[in-house]
Amino acid sequence: MKAIFTGIVVMALIAVGAYYGLHELGYSSQARFSGDNVRLD
Repeated sequence: MKAIFTGIVVMALIAVGAYYGLHELGYSSQARFSGDNVRLD
């Protein structure tokens, strides 16, 4: 049971880290999948 909880916590930390890390590098889905005619703030 301890291994399951540890795995869930590690997955959550990786997901949060990836979200903020990719956002800082400019790899957000908004920036990647919008066309040239879309203005992003």
